[in-house]
Amino acid sequence: MAGTLGSTRGKSAMISGINVTPMVDVVLVLLVIMMVSATYIVSQSMKVELPKAASQSDAVASIAAVTLAKDGRIFFNQEPVDEPGLTAKLKQAHASSEDVSLIVSADKDVTHGKVVHVIDLAKLEGIFKFAINVETVE
Repeated sequence: MAGTLGSTRGKSAMISGINVTPMVDVVLVLLVIMMVSATYIVSQSMKVELPKAASQSDAVASIAAVTLAKDGRIFFNQEPVDEPGLTAKLKQAHASSEDVSLIVSADKDVTHGKVVHVIDLAKLEGIFKFAINVETVE
């Protein structure tokens, strides 16, 4: 009979347990999907190493600042440069200090591709520590 666990001497007993096997199967499938998609998202992101705050007893690392203006101009440490000049300045900054950190400041209207291009130029010159300068909202 439907809804019975079995009959004992003609009496029917209702099913009192819930079968959790289908629920466990669904949860495991969702877990696998989440794990696969999480590794895909992480592998597509760009690794950025931000500089750490220096205390009074620690030496301050060398810092190079690149600013990208809305009109396409590029500044290295507040001096206007073109792209070949930027490459030369980045090479010179890395030669003067192996532990140089690059801070990229870009206008909000500058395209993402231009910022990534500047970071790629720095990587080609051996600079691997980056920070992106932002303005805090108050």
